[in-house]
Amino acid sequence: MKEKLSIIKIGGNVIENEEELSKFLTSFSQLKGFKILVHGGGKLATQLANQLGIESKMFQGRRITDADSLKIITMVYAGLTNKNIVAKLQSNNCNAIGLSGADGNIIKAHKRPVRDIDFGFVGDIENVDASIIDQLLTINLTPVFCAMSHNKHGQLLNTNADTIASEIAIAMSTIYETTLYYCFEKKGVLMDVNDDNSVVTEINSESYKQLLFDDVIADGMLPKMENCFHALKNNVKKVCIGNTNMLDSQSKLFTTLTL
Repeated sequence: MKEKLSIIKIGGNVIENEEELSKFLTSFSQLKGFKILVHGGGKLATQLANQLGIESKMFQGRRITDADSLKIITMVYAGLTNKNIVAKLQSNNCNAIGLSGADGNIIKAHKRPVRDIDFGFVGDIENVDASIIDQLLTINLTPVFCAMSHNKHGQLLNTNADTIASEIAIAMSTIYETTLYYCFEKKGVLMDVNDDNSVVTEINSESYKQLLFDDVIADGMLPKMENCFHALKNNVKKVCIGNTNMLDSQSKLFTTLTL
């Protein structure tokens, strides 16, 4: 029987709220068994870019990453945000190690091809080396990944954190029974965006189609859900979406996705 592994992705709104981040990292540290953390940090990168007079360009919620933006992203994602999280986890007696996809050649990607728009230095993942991550886990280190990959030719690439979490979960599912958690400010997928308690607690492939048809799932939630079902179709055991309370074993109000 495979041992269990939890992979948790946290978004910018959790990272920027000190109280929420502290609460989350305490809960994360107390999780039993093997675990991996994946984080974004886009809002902080945008703030720093604005302070430095660098324009942040977006297209359909995705960041266009030119050379100057990539420098900011590397400083924020792989530097400030990653190391702050690692330091806070150490204070919670969780022996974390901060990583980008370039470290250990763990996440290899290629620059996204130019189609309707040139996203610049944005990476589409080709491969995740599960063996290196497994070695870290087996010596009781907790990997903390920022949203960056590389192309093995010296180029760092900005890579969607939801996608990194999904691809790591898929790769690790060959070794572990893997559950993927997407942690953000809402309690889960909501039937009514104006009612924080209108959580859809269970979604499968069929009910997902209906929710799409009814426009319950739309806009920024669409790529997240695509990553969820991509993971489930590739041997990830379960995917959950909710806020920081989701990691509390007593919490019942979050969304669970299954095939």
